[in-house]
Amino acid sequence: MSGTLSVVATPIGNMEDITLRALRVLKEADYILCEDTRVTGKLLKRHEISTQMKRYDAHASEAVHQSVLNDLQNGKKIALVSDAGTPGVSDPGVLLVGMARAAGARIDAIPGPSAVTAAFSIAGIVGNQFTFLGFAPHKKGRQTFFKSLEDCREPVIFFESTHRIMKTLEALKDLSIDQKVSVGRELTKMHEEFVSGTPEEMLNYFNEHTDHQKGEFVVIVSRV
Repeated sequence: MSGTLSVVATPIGNMEDITLRALRVLKEADYILCEDTRVTGKLLKRHEISTQMKRYDAHASEAVHQSVLNDLQNGKKIALVSDAGTPGVSDPGVLLVGMARAAGARIDAIPGPSAVTAAFSIAGIVGNQFTFLGFAPHKKGRQTFFKSLEDCREPVIFFESTHRIMKTLEALKDLSIDQKVSVGRELTKMHEEFVSGTPEEMLNYFNEHTDHQKGEFVVIVSRV
């Protein structure tokens, strides 16, 4: 295949958090595959980029995948972005990347923002190892997920949503290990917040500040 699939990291909040290389790749692409063209459209408008956008999300059909592979075969330069952060990390883009790699396409990583490394960098946790678990399960396997944290020796990082953050803090409170819980909320955005303490302290904090229960959360659990 003579085309290139560029996996482009985009801001997780602040639109200034994008590399010069990412902007160039987005400008030079024949088209950009987006989770939501409205979200990506705001970023492109901010940086005066007029490249065509096409919808690509978890519901993409076999025909869509085949069309992208055909375009790569014909030498097209295609950029893949998610709504925020690095595609392929808790993101449907991983399916396309796997298919493109199996087909022999060139795949370039255009690195940049990641909520995982952003949160870990400001957590003040000693050591250079951690386990990333993506999103905590919504329903099935949720109890097993939290119970398994008792066996983890290194810090664990996972994502949580507005609707389940309080249930998550309740679940962490019930674990039989001494732990420090760090919660990053709306990282790099206007209402960015990073707090840490025991599970009980975090639960009390968010109960006392109910307006802080909204947003996108990164949770870090580490032993003390």
